[in-house]
Amino acid sequence: MLSVRLICVGKLGEKFWAEAVREYAKRLGAYCKLEILELPEQRLPQEPSEGEIRQALDREAALIESKLPQGAALIALCVEGRPMSSEQLADWISRQTVCGTSRLCLVIGGSCGLAEQIKQRAALRLSMSPMTFPHHLARVMVLEQLYRACNIAAGGKYHK
Repeated sequence: MLSVRLICVGKLGEKFWAEAVREYAKRLGAYCKLEILELPEQRLPQEPSEGEIRQALDREAALIESKLPQGAALIALCVEGRPMSSEQLADWISRQTVCGTSRLCLVIGGSCGLAEQIKQRAALRLSMSPMTFPHHLARVMVLEQLYRACNIAAGGKYHK
């Protein structure tokens, strides 16, 4: 069975986000073993300098790197990543498993994104959209798309 770790920088705030995450985590239980890790977002001043942002991203990257599972295919969620349809994502995940990868790790950065070293380690830089979304919504969207991709790969009808 596929093992998936979702690493998220930042905490879920409102109850409705947590309920949506629980719903998709429950649905994904039929397809994979899911683990969701929340890491603290580094605090920045109201008007941070480029250097302050880079330092915060570097600290977040160190935390992320300490939680990356050995041998997992890393997917970095970033706006400059590759846009994919649900079917393309399902195919990408299927190809990983056919090649012997049974572990995926998806990473969602905080409000300043992800450090370049995390993106460089990624097997896939994935863009959900050229638009910017709050990390709460991005987490729900990623889980929904992961569920959809798993359903497609299993020959299900959810995606239609």
